[in-house]
Amino acid sequence: MIRVILCDDHALIRRGIRDTLTDAPDIEVVGEAGDYGELRSLMRDTRCDVLVLDINLPGRSGLDVMHVLKDEGSPVRVLVVSMYPEDQYAIRALKAGAHGYVNKGSDTAQLVEAVRIVAQGRKYITPEIAQMLAESLSQPQAEVLHERLSDRELQTLTLIASGKRLSDIAQELTLSPKTVSVYRARVLEKLGLSNNSELTVYAIRNGLV
Repeated sequence: MIRVILCDDHALIRRGIRDTLTDAPDIEVVGEAGDYGELRSLMRDTRCDVLVLDINLPGRSGLDVMHVLKDEGSPVRVLVVSMYPEDQYAIRALKAGAHGYVNKGSDTAQLVEAVRIVAQGRKYITPEIAQMLAESLSQPQAEVLHERLSDRELQTLTLIASGKRLSDIAQELTLSPKTVSVYRARVLEKLGLSNNSELTVYAIRNGLV
């Protein structure tokens, strides 16, 4: 039996994933968490084989969670299930320690297959991600500016471009407004931009929102 923990801040999304996975005879959902704090408490007391993880979490992001698990040498295998398109976050997630990446728009059979493959210790890579990897190996590409951003800076960029105020972002990420302002300033500097309007245009042109 494959033991799975779900971590997503939207209860309805968790319910949908849970219902999909529990229909499989060889998968058991043993716990659910809505943020990093709940996840840490749950993982201390509950053994699991696969962590199904969203990237966009309040407080520490899913990418932060993977860095922590990787640094701790955790044996738990991580499958990222995210609303973000593969071409923007899949490679970043895999580099952070994910064993697979599935878009939330994928069909249920793909999600079940991904959990099974990841539980076996293999990487789950969609044809789209495989194509991206092949292209990156076969031809050198100019660096995309936002690849210079840290995970938290990229998260700040996407939230600003989604129309959220700094105070809203601070609350969502469980950070101080001053800290978010620092991230915003770093993003502007690294991308060579001047204001939030230019950030939004950049994000739209590069498919980040």
